[in-house]
Amino acid sequence: MHPIILAVALSSALFVGVLVCLELGYRLGKKEAADDAAGSRAGVGALQGVLFGLLGLLLAFSFGGATTRFNVRRVLIVDEANAIDTAWLRIDLAPPAEQPPLRELFRRYLDSRLAVYARLPDLEAARTEILRTEELEGTLWSRAVAVGAQPGGEGVQRALLPALNGMFEIGTTRGRAIFTHTSSVIIGFLLVVILLAALLAGQGMSVGKRHLSHYLLFATVTSTTMYLIFDLEYPRFGLIRIEADDQVLHDLRARMN
Repeated sequence: MHPIILAVALSSALFVGVLVCLELGYRLGKKEAADDAAGSRAGVGALQGVLFGLLGLLLAFSFGGATTRFNVRRVLIVDEANAIDTAWLRIDLAPPAEQPPLRELFRRYLDSRLAVYARLPDLEAARTEILRTEELEGTLWSRAVAVGAQPGGEGVQRALLPALNGMFEIGTTRGRAIFTHTSSVIIGFLLVVILLAALLAGQGMSVGKRHLSHYLLFATVTSTTMYLIFDLEYPRFGLIRIEADDQVLHDLRARMN
Protein backbone atom coordinates (compact mmCIF):
# COMPACT_ATOMS: atom_id res chain seq x y z
CA MET A 1 0.00 0.00 0.00
CA HIS A 2 1.16 3.55 -0.77
CA PRO A 3 2.71 4.95 2.44
CA ILE A 4 0.65 8.14 2.42
CA ILE A 5 -2.58 6.18 1.94
CA LEU A 6 -1.55 3.97 4.84
CA ALA A 7 -0.77 7.05 6.96
CA VAL A 8 -4.14 8.65 6.23
CA ALA A 9 -5.97 5.38 6.85
CA LEU A 10 -4.22 4.77 10.17
CA SER A 11 -4.69 8.35 11.32
CA SER A 12 -8.38 8.27 10.40
CA ALA A 13 -8.83 4.93 12.14
CA LEU A 14 -7.03 6.31 15.19
CA PHE A 15 -9.32 9.37 15.22
CA VAL A 16 -12.39 7.13 15.28
CA GLY A 17 -10.78 4.72 17.75
CA VAL A 18 -9.95 7.53 20.17
CA LEU A 19 -13.54 8.80 20.06
CA VAL A 20 -14.85 5.30 20.72
CA CYS A 21 -12.43 4.76 23.62
CA LEU A 22 -13.33 8.13 25.14
CA GLU A 23 -17.01 7.24 25.04
CA LEU A 24 -16.36 3.75 26.43
CA GLY A 25 -14.29 5.24 29.23
CA TYR A 26 -16.99 7.79 29.98
CA ARG A 27 -19.69 5.14 30.20
CA LEU A 28 -17.46 2.85 32.25
CA GLY A 29 -16.79 5.69 34.67
CA LYS A 30 -20.49 6.44 35.01
CA LYS A 31 -21.27 2.77 35.66
CA GLU A 32 -18.52 2.45 38.26
CA ALA A 33 -19.72 5.62 40.01
CA ALA A 34 -23.26 4.26 40.14
CA ASP A 35 -22.08 0.93 41.57
CA ASP A 36 -19.55 2.35 44.04
CA ALA A 37 -19.67 6.13 44.30
CA ALA A 38 -17.07 6.27 47.05
CA GLY A 39 -14.42 4.02 45.52
CA SER A 40 -14.92 4.56 41.79
CA ARG A 41 -12.16 7.20 41.54
CA ALA A 42 -9.61 5.46 43.75
CA GLY A 43 -6.25 5.16 42.02
CA VAL A 44 -7.49 6.54 38.69
CA GLY A 45 -5.46 9.74 38.97
CA ALA A 46 -2.20 7.89 39.56
CA LEU A 47 -2.86 5.50 36.66
CA GLN A 48 -3.73 8.40 34.36
CA GLY A 49 -0.52 10.17 35.31
CA VAL A 50 1.62 7.11 34.53
CA LEU A 51 -0.13 6.32 31.25
CA PHE A 52 -0.18 9.89 29.97
CA GLY A 53 3.47 10.29 30.96
CA LEU A 54 4.33 7.16 28.96
CA LEU A 55 2.27 8.45 26.03
CA GLY A 56 4.06 11.79 26.07
CA LEU A 57 7.43 10.04 26.16
CA LEU A 58 6.58 7.74 23.26
CA LEU A 59 5.23 10.58 21.16
CA ALA A 60 8.28 12.71 21.88
CA PHE A 61 10.71 9.94 20.92
CA SER A 62 8.74 8.94 17.81
CA PHE A 63 8.29 12.51 16.59
CA GLY A 64 11.88 13.40 17.44
CA GLY A 65 13.24 10.31 15.69
CA ALA A 66 11.19 11.01 12.56
CA THR A 67 12.36 14.65 12.55
CA THR A 68 15.99 13.58 12.96
CA ARG A 69 15.76 11.14 10.05
CA PHE A 70 14.11 13.84 7.92
CA ASN A 71 16.97 16.26 8.62
CA VAL A 72 19.59 13.56 8.05
CA ARG A 73 18.09 12.85 4.62
CA ARG A 74 18.36 16.54 3.73
CA VAL A 75 21.99 16.68 4.86
CA LEU A 76 22.83 13.53 2.89
CA ILE A 77 21.60 15.17 -0.32
CA VAL A 78 24.12 17.98 0.11
CA ASP A 79 26.83 15.52 1.15
CA GLU A 80 26.25 13.45 -1.98
CA ALA A 81 26.32 16.54 -4.20
CA ASN A 82 29.64 17.59 -2.65
CA ALA A 83 31.09 14.09 -3.01
CA ILE A 84 30.09 13.83 -6.68
CA ASP A 85 31.35 17.34 -7.42
CA THR A 86 34.70 16.57 -5.77
CA ALA A 87 35.14 13.36 -7.77
CA TRP A 88 34.04 15.14 -10.96
CA LEU A 89 36.70 17.81 -10.53
CA ARG A 90 39.39 15.21 -9.91
CA ILE A 91 38.82 13.71 -13.34
CA ASP A 92 41.14 16.53 -14.46
CA LEU A 93 43.98 14.46 -12.97
CA ALA A 94 43.39 11.66 -15.49
CA PRO A 95 45.22 11.57 -18.82
CA PRO A 96 43.40 13.89 -21.27
CA ALA A 97 42.41 11.05 -23.60
CA GLU A 98 40.68 9.21 -20.75
CA GLN A 99 38.71 12.13 -19.38
CA PRO A 100 35.75 12.15 -21.85
CA PRO A 101 34.75 8.48 -21.17
CA LEU A 102 35.02 9.04 -17.42
CA ARG A 103 32.90 12.18 -17.59
CA GLU A 104 30.25 10.38 -19.62
CA LEU A 105 30.08 7.63 -16.98
CA PHE A 106 29.74 10.31 -14.30
CA ARG A 107 26.80 11.86 -16.14
CA ARG A 108 25.07 8.49 -16.44
CA TYR A 109 25.75 7.78 -12.78
CA LEU A 110 24.22 11.05 -11.61
CA ASP A 111 21.25 10.59 -13.95
CA SER A 112 20.66 7.22 -12.33
CA ARG A 113 20.94 8.65 -8.81
CA LEU A 114 18.34 11.29 -9.68
CA ALA A 115 16.13 8.64 -11.26
CA VAL A 116 16.08 6.61 -8.03
CA TYR A 117 14.18 9.38 -6.25
CA ALA A 118 12.12 10.31 -9.31
CA ARG A 119 10.73 6.75 -9.27
CA LEU A 120 9.25 7.22 -5.81
CA PRO A 121 6.64 6.54 -4.45
CA ASP A 122 7.04 3.30 -6.45
CA LEU A 123 9.45 1.51 -4.12
CA GLU A 124 10.00 -1.44 -6.46
CA ALA A 125 10.92 0.88 -9.33
CA ALA A 126 13.32 2.70 -6.99
CA ARG A 127 14.95 -0.61 -6.02
CA THR A 128 15.36 -1.50 -9.70
CA GLU A 129 17.03 1.85 -10.38
CA ILE A 130 19.33 1.34 -7.37
CA LEU A 131 20.52 -1.91 -8.97
CA ARG A 132 21.27 -0.01 -12.17
CA THR A 133 23.20 2.57 -10.16
CA GLU A 134 25.26 -0.21 -8.58
CA GLU A 135 26.11 -1.55 -12.04
CA LEU A 136 27.28 1.91 -13.09
CA GLU A 137 29.37 2.13 -9.92
CA GLY A 138 31.16 -1.06 -10.89
CA THR A 139 31.74 0.17 -14.43
CA LEU A 140 32.98 3.57 -13.26
CA TRP A 141 35.29 2.04 -10.66
CA SER A 142 36.76 -0.46 -13.12
CA ARG A 143 37.39 2.28 -15.65
CA ALA A 144 39.05 4.53 -13.08
CA VAL A 145 41.27 1.69 -11.83
CA ALA A 146 42.32 0.90 -15.40
CA VAL A 147 43.14 4.56 -16.04
CA GLY A 148 45.10 4.75 -12.80
CA ALA A 149 47.25 1.81 -13.90
CA GLN A 150 48.28 3.60 -17.08
CA PRO A 151 51.36 5.81 -17.33
CA GLY A 152 50.46 9.23 -15.94
CA GLY A 153 47.61 7.79 -13.87
CA GLU A 154 49.18 8.45 -10.48
CA GLY A 155 46.79 11.34 -9.80
CA VAL A 156 43.83 9.04 -10.41
CA GLN A 157 45.15 6.55 -7.86
CA ARG A 158 45.91 9.20 -5.23
CA ALA A 159 42.86 11.44 -5.60
CA LEU A 160 40.12 10.17 -7.90
CA LEU A 161 39.78 6.63 -6.55
CA PRO A 162 39.34 7.77 -2.90
CA ALA A 163 36.83 10.37 -4.09
CA LEU A 164 34.89 7.70 -5.97
CA ASN A 165 34.87 5.50 -2.88
CA GLY A 166 33.40 8.35 -0.81
CA MET A 167 30.84 9.11 -3.51
CA PHE A 168 29.66 5.49 -3.59
CA GLU A 169 29.43 5.34 0.19
CA ILE A 170 27.16 8.39 0.35
CA GLY A 171 24.98 6.91 -2.40
CA THR A 172 24.61 3.66 -0.45
CA THR A 173 23.75 5.56 2.73
CA ARG A 174 21.07 7.60 0.95
CA GLY A 175 19.65 4.49 -0.67
CA ARG A 176 19.38 2.75 2.68
CA ALA A 177 17.72 5.82 4.21
CA ILE A 178 14.74 5.35 1.87
CA PHE A 179 13.80 2.19 3.71
CA THR A 180 14.78 3.21 7.26
CA HIS A 181 11.81 4.15 9.44
CA THR A 182 10.44 3.78 12.96
CA SER A 183 9.81 0.13 13.79
CA SER A 184 6.25 -1.03 13.16
CA VAL A 185 6.32 -2.64 16.62
CA ILE A 186 6.92 0.76 18.22
CA ILE A 187 4.19 2.36 16.12
CA GLY A 188 1.77 -0.40 17.09
CA PHE A 189 2.61 -0.03 20.77
CA LEU A 190 2.17 3.74 20.53
CA LEU A 191 -1.28 3.32 18.99
CA VAL A 192 -2.30 0.97 21.80
CA VAL A 193 -1.09 3.43 24.44
CA ILE A 194 -3.04 6.25 22.76
CA LEU A 195 -6.25 4.21 22.85
CA LEU A 196 -5.70 3.22 26.49
CA ALA A 197 -5.03 6.85 27.37
CA ALA A 198 -8.27 7.81 25.63
CA LEU A 199 -10.12 5.18 27.65
CA LEU A 200 -8.77 6.59 30.92
CA ALA A 201 -9.41 10.16 29.79
CA GLY A 202 -13.03 9.30 29.12
CA GLN A 203 -13.29 7.68 32.52
CA GLY A 204 -11.82 10.80 34.10
CA MET A 205 -14.40 13.00 32.35
CA SER A 206 -17.26 10.88 33.68
CA VAL A 207 -17.43 12.93 36.89
CA GLY A 208 -19.17 15.70 34.95
CA LYS A 209 -21.17 16.29 31.82
CA ARG A 210 -19.95 14.87 28.49
CA HIS A 211 -18.27 17.53 26.29
CA LEU A 212 -17.99 16.64 22.61
CA SER A 213 -15.44 19.41 22.08
CA HIS A 214 -13.07 17.66 24.50
CA TYR A 215 -13.52 14.41 22.63
CA LEU A 216 -12.80 16.02 19.28
CA LEU A 217 -9.80 17.94 20.59
CA PHE A 218 -8.10 14.86 22.05
CA ALA A 219 -8.85 12.75 18.95
CA THR A 220 -7.67 15.47 16.56
CA VAL A 221 -4.41 16.15 18.38
CA THR A 222 -3.40 12.50 18.71
CA SER A 223 -4.37 11.45 15.18
CA THR A 224 -2.73 14.54 13.63
CA THR A 225 0.47 13.91 15.58
CA MET A 226 0.58 10.34 14.31
CA TYR A 227 0.00 11.53 10.74
CA LEU A 228 2.86 14.02 11.02
CA ILE A 229 5.14 11.27 12.29
CA PHE A 230 4.31 9.19 9.21
CA ASP A 231 4.70 12.22 6.95
CA LEU A 232 8.17 12.94 8.31
CA GLU A 233 9.14 9.29 7.88
CA TYR A 234 8.16 9.38 4.18
CA PRO A 235 9.17 12.88 2.99
CA ARG A 236 8.56 12.12 -0.69
CA PHE A 237 4.98 10.96 -0.28
CA GLY A 238 2.87 13.37 1.81
CA LEU A 239 2.56 17.02 2.76
CA ILE A 240 6.12 17.40 4.10
CA ARG A 241 8.35 17.16 1.02
CA ILE A 242 12.07 16.98 0.46
CA GLU A 243 12.23 17.26 -3.34
CA ALA A 244 13.30 20.92 -3.21
CA ASP A 245 16.60 19.82 -1.66
CA ASP A 246 17.31 17.70 -4.75
CA GLN A 247 17.87 20.92 -6.70
CA VAL A 248 21.51 20.94 -5.63
CA LEU A 249 21.99 17.67 -7.55
CA HIS A 250 20.07 18.96 -10.57
CA ASP A 251 22.27 22.08 -10.58
CA LEU A 252 25.35 19.87 -10.45
CA ARG A 253 24.06 17.81 -13.38
CA ALA A 254 23.50 20.98 -15.39
CA ARG A 255 27.13 22.00 -14.80
CA MET A 256 28.29 18.63 -16.16
CA ASN A 257 26.91 19.34 -19.66
